[in-house]
Amino acid sequence: MVVSHVIDDERTLIEAIHEIAKERVAPRAAEIDRTGEFPWDMKELLAQQDIFALPFPVEYGGVGASELAIVMAIEELARYCATTSLLLAVQQLGSLPILLAGSDEQKQHYFPRLASGEWLAAFGLTEAGSGSDSAAMTTHAVRKGDKYILNGSKRFITNGGLAQVNTVFAHTAPGQGTRGISAFIVEKDFPGFSVGRIEDKMGIKGSQTAELIFTDCEVPVENLLGREGTGFKTAMMTLDRTRPGIGAQALGIAQGALDLAVSYSKQRVQFNQPISANQGIQFMLADMATKVEAARLMIYNAAELIDSGDKNIGKASAMAKMFASDAAMDVTNDAIQVLGGYGYMKEYPAERMMRDAKITQIYEGTNQIQRLVIARALLSEQE
Repeated sequence: MVVSHVIDDERTLIEAIHEIAKERVAPRAAEIDRTGEFPWDMKELLAQQDIFALPFPVEYGGVGASELAIVMAIEELARYCATTSLLLAVQQLGSLPILLAGSDEQKQHYFPRLASGEWLAAFGLTEAGSGSDSAAMTTHAVRKGDKYILNGSKRFITNGGLAQVNTVFAHTAPGQGTRGISAFIVEKDFPGFSVGRIEDKMGIKGSQTAELIFTDCEVPVENLLGREGTGFKTAMMTLDRTRPGIGAQALGIAQGALDLAVSYSKQRVQFNQPISANQGIQFMLADMATKVEAARLMIYNAAELIDSGDKNIGKASAMAKMFASDAAMDVTNDAIQVLGGYGYMKEYPAERMMRDAKITQIYEGTNQIQRLVIARALLSEQE
């Protein structure tokens, strides 16, 4: 196993989260997937156990945990339920722009309620016509007096319609590409804000994914994050720091699938012996375990680089997210193969794990975009 460098207090916390996930989260996972309903009980559980508080500074009511501890927490939750792990991951994603670019007044106003879990957060960057190409977004904001008037829509937003705090990106200077994008804190009850379609998804089915619509939405000037034109930089800095969390989600799913495959192979008897006695199965398990451990090393390394204050974290974060999510698809696919016909049935969680793993190759930047990030960083290092 990978030896992590979390402090003793954080190690104790992660051990507690492991037990909570095993005893409280795991029994709910199948039902959450079956109904596709948002797991309010899991949201309350994470709030009660101060798990939502991990990413927030102590002075604003948070725990002030290291990034390494945060990814380990996401990993432990995802090992049993990907939907529940996403609650923590997106609480960090939606609030990190405020941490990076917000004023002290903005942090004082929003962070205590986000850290307590009273409020949920969302990150509004993607649109129907602009996923990887952020410059193509059409949502725009115009300042009128002491307000910005926001018009447009966002698509595929996790916690969409549930989050009280939405970090939304919009053009304030059309024609200037990414340099014309600004970031805003949009509250759920602002005039002109509404929720469109709720998506019916392949996996992470208990997580609500929705369209956000802004129709002359009134956003107070004080809810601008940073300065006009700095929104794209804020978004990219955020994703550099949260992609290891998605990698950790993929890692947790893969670890859960490996656990299942090992356990099943020792119990399933064919030709008068457990199938684990067959070299073909042993080699599959060995390959699965190696991918899981390699992913863990990359994710923990990226998290520690973030904790160290390293400013060149884009490549490591992209590598960790890309490798872990690709590994999760490989491992969950192999887990289904080890289980054979049972793996294809909902009686076992292997098929759910595979469906949940797929999204980790797509959101917070597709793995094709991660390869671009890695290649550009690599080539620029030798200029």
